[in-house]
Amino acid sequence: MILPIVAYGHQVLRTMAEDIDENYPHLDKLVEDMWETMYASHGVGLASPQVNRPIRLFVVDTAQIFENRDEDDEDYPDAPGIRQVFINAHIEELVGQPWSYNEGCLSIPKIREDVSRHEGVTLRYFDLDFKERLETFNGITARVILHEYDHIEGKLFIDHISLLKRKLIKGKLDDISRGKIKVDYRMLFPR
Repeated sequence: MILPIVAYGHQVLRTMAEDIDENYPHLDKLVEDMWETMYASHGVGLASPQVNRPIRLFVVDTAQIFENRDEDDEDYPDAPGIRQVFINAHIEELVGQPWSYNEGCLSIPKIREDVSRHEGVTLRYFDLDFKERLETFNGITARVILHEYDHIEGKLFIDHISLLKRKLIKGKLDDISRGKIKVDYRMLFPR
């Protein structure tokens, strides 16, 4: 089932998400719905707060980024990407140098900004079978993970841009929170 994407201004996007256990009700169905919602919205990642669930869960599919790229593409050393579920993720270490990349967000449609993030991240998390993992991710995959990780921490990509840039996009952000935007996916706007 395709779920509505929570729009900027909704309180759940600023809520610190809670850890869950393997008994979380209908977890498999929620993950399945999140994949379907992400693909229907043309995203490469989706965090549970974006579908109005304040839990530490996100999905990432960077493999689709590499589908039409050269195997030797030097801009993307993390090819072929991943398709992974992350439950109760916590950052162990940020690695490498920060680098800028133009980011957008399904919850903040039609706004893109350059955001500086570390080259890599070491993350402790559980997979869908609730097996604990400790892995390091790099490149665009690390960037997408860090973007989704921000969501479970109650942060948004616009928190990483300058105050001046935030002031310049304030009108657009206000329009999003008021539902004055047209997108090709369902959204849940603040009341």
